[in-house]
Amino acid sequence: MKFDSLLSEIDGFGKFQIKLLLIQILSRITLPCHFLLNNFMAAVPSHHCNIIALDDGGVFGNLTQEQKLSVGVPAEQDGTLSSCQMFSKPQYLSGLNSSEDAVIVQCQNGWVYDNSTFKSTLATEWDLVCSRKGMNKATVTIFFIGVMCGAPLFGFLSDRFGRRPLLLASYLSSLTFAVLSAFSPTYVVFVIMRFFTGMSLAGISIISIALNVEWFGIAHRTFSGIILSLDWTLGNMILVGIAYNVNHWRMLIVAVTSPLILSILTWRWLPESARWLLANGKTDAAHHYLMQCATMNNRTKYMTTITQTELLESAQGETGEKKYTIVDLFKTPNIRKLSLCLGIVWFGVALTYYGISLNITGFGLNPYLTQVIFAFIEVPMKIGLYFFLQKVGRRSGETGTLLLTGLCLFINMFVAKDKWVIRTVVAVLGKAMSEASFTIIFLYTTELFPTVIRQNGLGYASFLARLGVSISPLIMLLEDVWHLLPAIIYCTVAVGSGLVSWLLPETLNAQLPESIEDIEKPRGQSMRNKEIQ
Repeated sequence: MKFDSLLSEIDGFGKFQIKLLLIQILSRITLPCHFLLNNFMAAVPSHHCNIIALDDGGVFGNLTQEQKLSVGVPAEQDGTLSSCQMFSKPQYLSGLNSSEDAVIVQCQNGWVYDNSTFKSTLATEWDLVCSRKGMNKATVTIFFIGVMCGAPLFGFLSDRFGRRPLLLASYLSSLTFAVLSAFSPTYVVFVIMRFFTGMSLAGISIISIALNVEWFGIAHRTFSGIILSLDWTLGNMILVGIAYNVNHWRMLIVAVTSPLILSILTWRWLPESARWLLANGKTDAAHHYLMQCATMNNRTKYMTTITQTELLESAQGETGEKKYTIVDLFKTPNIRKLSLCLGIVWFGVALTYYGISLNITGFGLNPYLTQVIFAFIEVPMKIGLYFFLQKVGRRSGETGTLLLTGLCLFINMFVAKDKWVIRTVVAVLGKAMSEASFTIIFLYTTELFPTVIRQNGLGYASFLARLGVSISPLIMLLEDVWHLLPAIIYCTVAVGSGLVSWLLPETLNAQLPESIEDIEKPRGQSMRNKEIQ
């Protein structure tokens, strides 16, 4: 008897599973809040050089602020005032507007920022603009390097010690480091704390998805994957609301992290994965949680007939004698091919998704409005995605959404920046397709890797994804080389990873593999053919 058959007998989609989903929403809504936090926390408001030093001796007289700027700050080709340059002396003192008299220099005395939208950001706190703008971009890169390092670490530890204790560790460490980052006295301390915040949040990201999928029956795995991804949408909306009302970046971090307090309080009601317990020979604990599930789902009568032997057989005899590591992802041919392809796809999905999501100021709209539109488009997209995955499958969905993302990025390369309506519409469609590809790949990966290395697999895949995310904001700096270069890179990666995803096997209606042997069996006996009749 397979575990999926046992789970279906005690209801793989009942009150127990719904409780599991609801409890984890509290922690998972903090993920988009932190992952997309730089859109607001590190926003760069309009700014110009501080020209007060040019008023030595009161030469500005009774000039208005606009007149002061016109004589102290040069204009760009489009007519706007320069953000990073100023005149060495007031231009009108030269008598004529001759270029040799109007010497242009870099800002000498700091900057003046427009605080009408953002009261305080990283850029205004530490002057991370102009020649220091790379330091501003680096804050999100360092955060995602932390996520990148945390993913394989928590993947390995949760496969070794279980899903439940590592989730608590993720909650506590995420809360601690996030609060410490909010009160960092210097830029260096801040980026160090953000690194560890990202590392801790990685545990919540990968462990929660695996725990949910491992408790849902075959018929409802797609539903669980889609519903769980809606908490990302909810978190997106919450982020906009909080950021709009909390304009100081320090308090913003505290506000978006606060749901983790409730997560810690409700952790006691989270179950351990019975699949993991059985795969590690812990039959007594597995029976305890299965009885909890059966009781809550009104199926206790069936569990009274299950023996310890039958429980062990449901896990195919895998015990805790062998300790699996990330190395096992590359030891055998089929797992190796699976891991390499998934790594490429995860890298491409993450790089393109965050390339769009972290560039909300590039479409001509207010950043809050752009973020709201990006969030709301996800709801109908994910509802449609559920029906698509139920009928067509994961592989076609992943390939199709990535190719369409690349198409939208390609179209926007040829739309002028002043046509912000067209640019925003195409960008929203691209964001929806990119979000769809991310939703599918999470569910797809948990179905492809066997239970004994599922968290190691998710950790490895998430590591490569966060590598892509870390690089993504830095790619935007290539605009200084050629304004179309970032879009070309994002487009190429989306299309390339989409084509690689077609090499993966389909998992629609297939039982979850429990052991590596399930993956390495001949094609005719593989998990792809273990479909529910």
